[in-house]
Amino acid sequence: MSQTVHRQDFEFRAAGRRLRGQRLSPPRARSGPTLVFLHEGLGSIGQWRHFPAELCALTGLPGLLYERWGFGRSEGLDGPRPDDYLEQEARESVPEVLAACAIAEPPILFGHSDGASIALLFAAAYPERTRALISESAHVLIEEPCLTGIRAARDAYRQGELRQGLQRYHGANTEAMFRGWCETWLRPSRRHWNVEAELPRIVCPTLIVQGEDDEYATRAQVDAIAAGVSGPHSILWLPDCAHVPHHQARARVLADSVQFIERLCARKL
Repeated sequence: MSQTVHRQDFEFRAAGRRLRGQRLSPPRARSGPTLVFLHEGLGSIGQWRHFPAELCALTGLPGLLYERWGFGRSEGLDGPRPDDYLEQEARESVPEVLAACAIAEPPILFGHSDGASIALLFAAAYPERTRALISESAHVLIEEPCLTGIRAARDAYRQGELRQGLQRYHGANTEAMFRGWCETWLRPSRRHWNVEAELPRIVCPTLIVQGEDDEYATRAQVDAIAAGVSGPHSILWLPDCAHVPHHQARARVLADSVQFIERLCARKL
């Protein structure tokens, strides 16, 4: 089904940086919000694979993917990331991305991992500009399993296999991209990072997706989000699934995401 969706690659500028984007246009498009996909902390457009196109095809809604500063084929990092890089991305970069890509109607955000944290923070900062969000494997506080998982990824990167896999998607950005993710999360000054206080400002419908075997998180992340948001929410808790549900439990995530979006579209947009 994803092959029937038209993909348009393009470049644009937002927050003073050159970014790479991709528009998705389903063949049987209908009027409605754009699905905006926010990738993980080591992610890129290519690493989403076919999932965004399949979701756009099933819902009939257009999609936007883009690579944040330092990722994929976007402009490379020129220094370390600040402790509050997720907050800065949500409050400063995402609004400029939406404006540069001419997305005026409040979108439905689908964020994975770091991208889900950014989606939550954007919805908290701009509740009137968020139609709904799907939060997959988000972090709103730091847990020891998260740091343990990142240390394991650091070891895998040093051994070479992970680095080679990431180079296929990030090219010359790979080293700075990985260090910008790993070193920031493991930085002692960030040990007590917590954005739970932001969550009550989220009033849009929220679908919280989490794998039971997530190597970077526990159920505490899901419970914090569910307890914190003010708007209607539901939880998709997935057994035998780790940190990437849209690949590891693809059929279930697709089905529940489509159902969530269809309920929204059945209301007045």
